Amino acid sequence: MAPAKKGILERLNAGEVVIGDGGFVFALEKRGYVKAGPWTPEAAAEYPEAVRQLHREFLRAGANVMQTFTFYASDDKLENRGNKLTFTGAQINEAACDLAREVANEGDALVAGGVSQTPSYLSCKSETDVKAIFKKQLDVFIKKDVDFLIAEYFEHVEEAVWAVEVLKETGKPVAASLCIGPDGDMHGISPAECAVRLVKAGAQIVGINCHFDPMTCVKAVKMMKEGVEKAGLKAHYMVQPLAFHTPDCNCQGFIDLPEFPFGLEPRILSRWDMHKYAREAYNAGIHFIGGCCGFEPYHIRAVAEELAPERGFLPAASEKHGNWGAGLEMHTKPWVRARARRDYWENLKPASGRPQCPSMAVPDGWGVTKGHADLMQQREATSQDQLKQLFDRSKTH
Repeated sequence: MAPAKKGILERLNAGEVVIGDGGFVFALEKRGYVKAGPWTPEAAAEYPEAVRQLHREFLRAGANVMQTFTFYASDDKLENRGNKLTFTGAQINEAACDLAREVANEGDALVAGGVSQTPSYLSCKSETDVKAIFKKQLDVFIKKDVDFLIAEYFEHVEEAVWAVEVLKETGKPVAASLCIGPDGDMHGISPAECAVRLVKAGAQIVGINCHFDPMTCVKAVKMMKEGVEKAGLKAHYMVQPLAFHTPDCNCQGFIDLPEFPFGLEPRILSRWDMHKYAREAYNAGIHFIGGCCGFEPYHIRAVAEELAPERGFLPAASEKHGNWGAGLEMHTKPWVRARARRDYWENLKPASGRPQCPSMAVPDGWGVTKGHADLMQQREATSQDQLKQLFDRSKTH
């Protein structure tokens, strides 16, 4: 019988670096297994081999947390705006847990069950109604005995607190991650205050995921850390940002960019950018470091390689990757062999190859959030009349 693995809090309490995986919905959408728009994770039940393979690639790249592919797997999201599935939420959540556990057992990885923000909250449903949705997902995580729980991708700290209050009832470790930037949540609550509320609700790990680039997310987590410490509380910190540069984003993040979601490729961070991100996060006192939308396994490998001195080992995938481009020493062309050095890649300013394109965009900025009529959700498909109203309105923004 294999020895018991150390839990997430045991690892963080010992000062270990924990590396998360990447952005499954974006990665699987590009591979043809997720539909952009609903972004729901039925692939866990429909195409388990695709989800299993992506887990394995992140494990090989150095991740030691396998998050269940349960993003947006609440029943109200699975049925939102005409989305029709042949699998129930429970079937999707169970399949996702089984896949994550199977791959986690192939290495020294833990399984994290995750819940996300809900259409019901945006539609102003009651705290009781929203908590019932989280509880339904949680029943599967308890049945499958995940190692810890994450409430992630919340734009409003109020809903995240509700999620934490439900998750903590299991007695399992709870992490909470908001998709906000330094300006705070969508109701203007600062990152510092958000973190304090989450810790008081019962989260032992707090941080930021998605919506913004790595350095912006690290900045927001630093603000969280300052707030928690000022309040005399204790927590561990996590960050799982985008793999896209977002210097032009407003408080809503990358979903306001005109390129979202199908034209973001020119903004992708290089593996060398990921080295800088990993070091910046670690130096800020963040020890749970991963990625969200846009992150591919090679990005996670770069994080693991940068933090190999702290972790004491390289990831398995480094056998096919020379440190700082060292593998280029074997290239046939001499000018490419001349690039086999750290200072070349650290100082490179990559060109986009798009001479007619701007370097920055103008975000949409409609300025609506929970409670606004535009964000009321429905089970029925979006009608043509509703779409026409949106098309006409977009011309004025």
